[in-house]
Amino acid sequence: MAVGARSGHDDPEERPGRLPEQPSDASGAAPAGGGDDDEPEGSGTGQKKQRSFWKELPLLIGIALLLALLIKTFLVQAFSIPSDSMMNTLQRGDRVLVDKLTPWFGSEPERGEVVVFHDPGGWLEGEPTPEPNVLQEFLSFIGLMPSAEEKDLIKRTIAVAGDTIECKKGGPVILNGKPLDETYLYPGSSACDDQPFGPFKVPEDRIWVMGDNRQNSQDSRYHMEDVNRGFVPVDKVVGRAVVVAWPLNRWATLPVPATYDQPGLDAAAAIAPPALGLAGAVPLVLWRRRRLTAGATGARG
Repeated sequence: MAVGARSGHDDPEERPGRLPEQPSDASGAAPAGGGDDDEPEGSGTGQKKQRSFWKELPLLIGIALLLALLIKTFLVQAFSIPSDSMMNTLQRGDRVLVDKLTPWFGSEPERGEVVVFHDPGGWLEGEPTPEPNVLQEFLSFIGLMPSAEEKDLIKRTIAVAGDTIECKKGGPVILNGKPLDETYLYPGSSACDDQPFGPFKVPEDRIWVMGDNRQNSQDSRYHMEDVNRGFVPVDKVVGRAVVVAWPLNRWATLPVPATYDQPGLDAAAAIAPPALGLAGAVPLVLWRRRRLTAGATGARG
């Protein structure tokens, strides 16, 4: 064997200028703190993450705007109260949130609900329309601000399809033969002294609406000569106002008043007992006739 020759089982030869290799554990993992993946402080890793956030920010904003638009279109939309026709329930400048979801499932306005609806035909003719700036138009478009251009109205639903309604001067509103105790009326307002009406029946797919401030409300009573005879088509209803959201000191829900829950008010319920009685009597009469006929036949035999 030549001098200087080494066996393959000997330790590797150390060369000048090279650090000895560090031993690894049995799993082959590098010791803590070692390896080429470690980066010294100030290497710019934090700056890369920050740049990544700014790249994602436009996407996040786009998603947020899309969600706001979907909410406005299908769920909830804010509306501003422009007049005094619904005082004191609603005051000029209030912001209300309107439920737009339930109409998508076939729900129709019910008696006593405060609803927002599109102008059914000339109700707002001659009324000035505000001219919003670009920012207001954008916020209105995505539902973060009440619409300023759409000609919408807000009133209380008094009667629905099939109801019979009337109001004589000096008296209350009579709905399906029941007087309404309208505690929500503006103090000093009469039920209809300025414009009595009825009696008449509300047509299919229509509602009859009135303001809570009766002597300052151009509601159904004042449009009985138009194409809809004062009624509002159900498909013109945007949704039900459910809460006063602004200003904060005016925050309140808008429930259905108790007078609309009085017994016998529902027109269908009023005719139900006679109809049920008739339905129950017919089988009884037929059974009795068959029995009498059978008895007579047996006697003749």
